[in-house]
Amino acid sequence: MSEFKMSGAKFSERDLDFVVQEAAPEARDKAKLKRLIREDDDFRKGLIGDERVFRKVMADEEALVKISPALYFEILLRKALRELEKASHTVERAGSQAVPVFDAREVVALLSKQPVFDYLVDMLTSFTRIESYTIPVRVRKGVWRKIRFNDMDIDSLTRFCETVDEEHRFSFYKRIADVCLFILGVFPEHAHFDYRYPLSGEARPHIPSRVRRGIEEYEEEGKKFYKLAAEHQSARELDLSEVFWLLHGNFNAARKPMSFISEHYLHYQKQRLFGWGAS
Repeated sequence: MSEFKMSGAKFSERDLDFVVQEAAPEARDKAKLKRLIREDDDFRKGLIGDERVFRKVMADEEALVKISPALYFEILLRKALRELEKASHTVERAGSQAVPVFDAREVVALLSKQPVFDYLVDMLTSFTRIESYTIPVRVRKGVWRKIRFNDMDIDSLTRFCETVDEEHRFSFYKRIADVCLFILGVFPEHAHFDYRYPLSGEARPHIPSRVRRGIEEYEEEGKKFYKLAAEHQSARELDLSEVFWLLHGNFNAARKPMSFISEHYLHYQKQRLFGWGAS
């Protein structure tokens, strides 16, 4: 598993061409606009957040072939931020029930913090590439065994994390927390399906060989591992401690923007987009 590296505004030329063509089709000096996107954060926000850019992405089923996932998710999150700024509440779903929660102001305040916004863009991008690993681990002298895990499986990530020294655990702390946040934000039905029967809402029987998690358990695990990530030396070196503390302390608010784009913009595309879902 590779160490985390924030992509920030490192868009490709193809990404920049797409934004400029949609947001400023009549501009004569497109090279200057592309340079400003790279160099001026406010200008970048304005062009990428342009309504015409969003509409083009929504209308084009092949948008992800034409632009990077990082640009795609930044466009969607900027649109979500604008919509949430006008909202009085967010919606939480429990099975078939929709419950209004008057926390839109807190959600907007969190998403408006640029490091948090950038982190969520990178996090969503990372889930378009789910990988599996098999790694030999020394049990005792002369005895090795293989540990299999994929970076979407909390249980196998946790088991492998316990086999490595603390100095190498940062990527696992971060990924486990991200998986919890991602599931509750984009695939909340997975948590509900995993814990309760979809029609009756009654809890499923416990299977000893399998850890069963509901929404509360995912939230607790997410907070726990963001705290561990925030306290790790690697977070300080990457200047991510503050972001992790914010996600730890505002976990529920952090999932709301992803819930918003999942419900309003991704719809049935999320299965194809992420190659993963409730099963």
